[in-house]
Amino acid sequence: MAENEIPPLPEVLPVMATTNLVLFPFMMAPLTVGRPASLRALDAALQGDRLIVVTLQREENIEQPTPEELHDIGCACAIVRMMRQPDGSAQVIVQGIARVRLSEWNTDAAQVLRARAEAFADPDERPMAIQALMNNLLSTFRRIVELSPILPDEALQAAQSQTEPGRLADFVASTLNVEPNVRQELLAETDVQKRLERVTQLASDEVNVLELTSQIHSETRRELDKGQREFILRQQLREIQKQLGEGDDTQREAEELREQVEAANMPEEVRKAADRELNRLSRMPQGAAEYSVVRNYLDYLIAVPWSKSSEDNLDIAHARKVLDDEHYGLEDVKQRILEYLAVRRLKPDSKGPILCFVGPPGVGKTSLAHSIAHALGREFVRMALGGVRDEAEIRGHRRTYIGALPGRIVQGLRDAGTNNPVMILDEVDKLGSDYRGDPTSALLEVLDPQQNNSFKDHYLEVPVDLSKVMFITTANVLDTIPGPLRDRMEVLRIPGYTIEEKTFIARRHLLPRQMAENGLEVEDLTISDAALKTIAMSYTREAGVRSLEREVGSVCRKIARLIAEALGQDGERPRFAIDEKDLEEYLGPLKFVPEMGGREAQVGVTTGLAWTPMGGEILFIETTSLPNKGGLVLTGQLGEVMKESAQIAFDFLRANAKDFGIQTGVKSGEGIHVHVPAGAIPKDGPSAGVAITAALASLLSGRPARHDIAMTGEVTLTGRVLPVGGIKEKVLAARQAGITTLLLPERNRTDLRDIPEATRAELTFHFVEDVRDAVEKVLLPAPRSRSSAAKATPKGGASKNGASKNGRSKSTTLKITTPMEQNPEATDPAMAS
Repeated sequence: MAENEIPPLPEVLPVMATTNLVLFPFMMAPLTVGRPASLRALDAALQGDRLIVVTLQREENIEQPTPEELHDIGCACAIVRMMRQPDGSAQVIVQGIARVRLSEWNTDAAQVLRARAEAFADPDERPMAIQALMNNLLSTFRRIVELSPILPDEALQAAQSQTEPGRLADFVASTLNVEPNVRQELLAETDVQKRLERVTQLASDEVNVLELTSQIHSETRRELDKGQREFILRQQLREIQKQLGEGDDTQREAEELREQVEAANMPEEVRKAADRELNRLSRMPQGAAEYSVVRNYLDYLIAVPWSKSSEDNLDIAHARKVLDDEHYGLEDVKQRILEYLAVRRLKPDSKGPILCFVGPPGVGKTSLAHSIAHALGREFVRMALGGVRDEAEIRGHRRTYIGALPGRIVQGLRDAGTNNPVMILDEVDKLGSDYRGDPTSALLEVLDPQQNNSFKDHYLEVPVDLSKVMFITTANVLDTIPGPLRDRMEVLRIPGYTIEEKTFIARRHLLPRQMAENGLEVEDLTISDAALKTIAMSYTREAGVRSLEREVGSVCRKIARLIAEALGQDGERPRFAIDEKDLEEYLGPLKFVPEMGGREAQVGVTTGLAWTPMGGEILFIETTSLPNKGGLVLTGQLGEVMKESAQIAFDFLRANAKDFGIQTGVKSGEGIHVHVPAGAIPKDGPSAGVAITAALASLLSGRPARHDIAMTGEVTLTGRVLPVGGIKEKVLAARQAGITTLLLPERNRTDLRDIPEATRAELTFHFVEDVRDAVEKVLLPAPRSRSSAAKATPKGGASKNGASKNGRSKSTTLKITTPMEQNPEATDPAMAS
């Protein structure tokens, strides 16, 4: 019989369906048969010539397939061996004989599925293309045997023994790891060349998979071998150190630190630095000089919250309620915080703002930052920068120094325990610099949103992400903050409070807090609103409420003493109600009286307005003639800018003397003396220009100046009135001093929106663009009696009463401010006292 010749087969054979097995001719395979239909087909075959057709069913999950659910190409097999199992199934070994095409399906009386089986054999011709495909397939299969962990070398020998191309294709196909439907396609392929090409393609894919698997296995094995080697070496090293009586504590400590490093979830660069130091520490005896240095470094590296964040509370209504409950007013700041929350809600990965709260002491800058942290649900860290002169306070010391530590920024993160706290840099305007560096330069990187995501502390020497931190700085003035640092911050001004606002704050916040701190119950003390208002007006003089709280606390302490004395005498607990008339009993006489009390219109004396870091102040300008001394004399510790303002006012009046009814020139040998009281306090800035001009015009014209009008504004040499800053503080100071009429530059009209409506309603405002209009509003007509004042008028003299008895302002550092003409909201730099 020729090699490709098929032995004679019966015309009809029993058919057995398989779920996932495809059998090829001349291949032997074991089967486990358990389905009743399959067992009946086996029994029918055994009763005959032990021949059966094995074919694949189209759907694997069908328990009893019909002929339509079976493939019509199968493999006729001979049953080599069959063994019954106790559970009723059978173990069968079959060997393929030939490909067959099934048709004319039927089921006999014994319920055995049978079909007509038409066998077909491969052709005998073997063109060169087929021989080339056979050689290529054998080469590929050789590579499969080399890489496969389950195919023995005998499989390659068996493949090489196949001389017929069809049998070679079938043999290789039976060893490939492919899906049953792919095997069925190969079984159904009658074209030998196409079958060889398809099997070669599948074999090549198998080689690629096996090579990749081998590579992964090799790398895994290499890592495993390296880990085993390190483990063995460490065990040997530990045993050696144990024999020498050293190293046990060091290794235990190193292992504990290694576990903490694992749990810290550090960035990759930080983890490399930690592992490097851990390896150094594990090889270092505890008595070594650097042991404590490395250990402290690792402790700080682990303590930094690299990946631990607190979840923001983005409920805008909740934040608004928290801010309103803890602080009165400050609408601009509150609106900015709510805007930040809204942006965070819409864009969770947005960077935190860099805010700078600027305002007088005691207005609530620091406590407002604490409320922001409370509203956001974040940790709060406060860093006092007043008097800091060492750059290392910000960036840390290098580890080469003894006792080196990280900077305050990193320490603040460690204390907070999260990488997104609210961090307040308090008193940033009071930073200094010396030979140890400039802290403000170090803050340039900290407060720059484009750079602080990789801030490097000199101690840690690894990048620290500060982009999630919400930085808030506070300052009393902006002048001492360098321009590059000021440019990185969003400035929010917090002005001083009005008397009404102070009264409300005292009622809502200060009084309950002081009563609680002094052990008073709610029923023990009642203070009327009039009394609180009097305390704010007559016992304090400030923009904030610190002194007000101290005075309220003083009242509470005295009440606490009276209650304690009453209880010590076994009496009932008394109740106290304090009204305005009772304050002198508890706080003594009034500490401050209205500045304008007892004053009257005078020649050569006007009232100006000043701004200080503590709030607003009124400022008196006094002028008189000097019979025996020529020129312009300026006293009162005035700065250069204020001296220039006085000279400009004097030259303007001389150039426009006719407009003010002034005789040109000053009497030969006579001069003019301009004095600003409170001579111990430095003063500077051009915003006293209007007040100086009006005082000189009053002196030279002999016309008295109104004492009930206060003014501010810069004057140019042509008489223009330029805008100034600090309008709200100045207006509040004038009102507290008892002044009801104010004269302001026209371009400051829009600044009145910052003043409460109730305060505006009590005052009269005049806005001027030219100093001539200002002088006309301030000066009264010349008195008819030409006595002392008239004598001085043609000669530029002044009344002997020109100096005010009550002309001294309070003992605070005064600073008269004005913006550049192009920027009405800026303020002049102040001279240091």
